[in-house]
This record gives sequence, structure tokens and C-alpha cells, in this order.
Amino acid sequence: MQHLLLSIPSPQISFFNVGPLKIHFYALCILAGIIAAIWISDRRLVARGAKSGLALDIALWTVPIAVVGARAFHVVTHSSDYFYPGADLTAVFRIWEGGIAIYGGLIGGALGAWLASRRYGLKFWSYADAVAPGILLAQAIGRWGNYFNQELFGKPTTSPWGLEINPDNPAFPQGLPAGTLFHPTFLYESIWSLIGVALLLALDKRFELRWGSMFGAYLAYYSVGRLITENLRIDPSDIILGLRTNVWSAIGGIVVGLAIVYWQKRQHPGPEASVYKANALDSTSK
Repeated sequence: MQHLLLSIPSPQISFFNVGPLKIHFYALCILAGIIAAIWISDRRLVARGAKSGLALDIALWTVPIAVVGARAFHVVTHSSDYFYPGADLTAVFRIWEGGIAIYGGLIGGALGAWLASRRYGLKFWSYADAVAPGILLAQAIGRWGNYFNQELFGKPTTSPWGLEINPDNPAFPQGLPAGTLFHPTFLYESIWSLIGVALLLALDKRFELRWGSMFGAYLAYYSVGRLITENLRIDPSDIILGLRTNVWSAIGGIVVGLAIVYWQKRQHPGPEASVYKANALDSTSK
């Protein structure tokens, strides 16, 4: 009991078998996050006059493209992990081993959402506002996949919430003694995201964030937290002008998020009457 109170033990398994299938906890965490995001976004869309199930229809477009974008962004920003003399290039596609970038997922997901919004006569920014808290909830859940994979942890720490990492883990830093504890950055980001869900929903209830303002607020909020945790992490990353690539991504996220809020508030000072486009042929449009 004393040992548990002085550190966070990492799980000894990262998958289980169901017949011939190997089920990775990492994948289950991502899947659980996606389901949660679809559920919360559908409730929010229905509350604003959309038909039930629309969020699932759009997710069939956004999720596959987001996964491709997330993996591609990770590979590009961690190119030295995948491209070197004698490298196994099939590792680029082994997504179940970990390695997806949230910012790449947002870019891919935005493309999928834009395409789906055109298909269903929905305003793109209306969907983005509806799904924003769901994305943050998905991130809070999905980060636990890093816990099961024992990856993306932070610098050594003596804090009582330090994370144990198996010394035979390939990610364990060379030169450090067994028993070294590390900042549980997955937990920090998960907590930050959960707080953000509550904060965004409260702000939306108070100010009715519309026309993309909710999504902009999400992007800026998440990026502030990511900026902090990214500077704690010690996993390999490409460096640009002295900063990790995802530090630059977080800085860009803050700037873009605030710009969206500012611009959309100027362009659309009034309330948003409907989530549907004016010419959408849908029985529930207004």
C-alpha cells in the first residue's frame, strides 16, 4: 500500500487475445473516445434542431480521414523513428503500436467534417461547435491508451504521483536506474481535457458560443495544456528552431483558435438560427 501511494504503477499488459484476435487497450481507448464524442455531439446537434443520428453519419466521414491524418502527422514529425538505414517501413502502418498526432487528426477530421457537412446540408461551423466538447472528451479517454502502452511519459520526477515504467521498455531512457519515476503526462492531459469539457459546456450555456467560437475556444484551451505537457515529455521528436514539433503545433493551435473566435465574432455578431444551410433540403431545417 505504501508503494502504491508513492507512485503510479504501469500495467503489465497492453493487450488481450480473443481467439486469433489481439485486442490492444490502446485501440479500445481510442474507440471509447470516438463513441463518447459521437454521443455528446449528437445530443448537442439534436438540441439545436438537427435530426438524431446525424453525428454518426458525419463520423463515418470524419473518423477514417482523421485517423489517416493523425498517423501521417505523427510519422512526418517523428520521421527519424521510421526512416533510417535498415528500417522496417511497415512500421509506418502499425498504428496499433501507438503513434497518432492529435493535430493531424484535427486537420483530417476537419476535412472529413467539411465534406460531410456539404453532403448533409449542415453548416460546417455548427458541427464544429457541437463536436468540440466531444473531441476534448475523446482526448481525455484516448490518452489512457498511452498509459497501457507505457509511452509518451515526461521527465523524471520524485512526486508521489510519479509513473513507473518497466526498465526493459524500449522507451525507458538509457542511463537512468530502474525504479526511476516519470511525470505521467497522459494523466495531466486527461485531467486538463476533462476540466475543459466542463468549462466549455459552462461557457456555451452562459454565452451560447456559435459560428465556430466554441471550436476556437476548444482549440485554444487544449493547445495551452498541450504546450505544458509537451515541454515535459522526453520521447524523441523532431526539433525545429530549438522546439519540439508539437510545441509549434500547440502554439499554432492557440493562435488559430483565438483567431477563429475573434474573426467569427466579428463576422457573425448575431445568434445562429439553425445548424442547417438555408438551402438544405431537410425536413428538420428551419
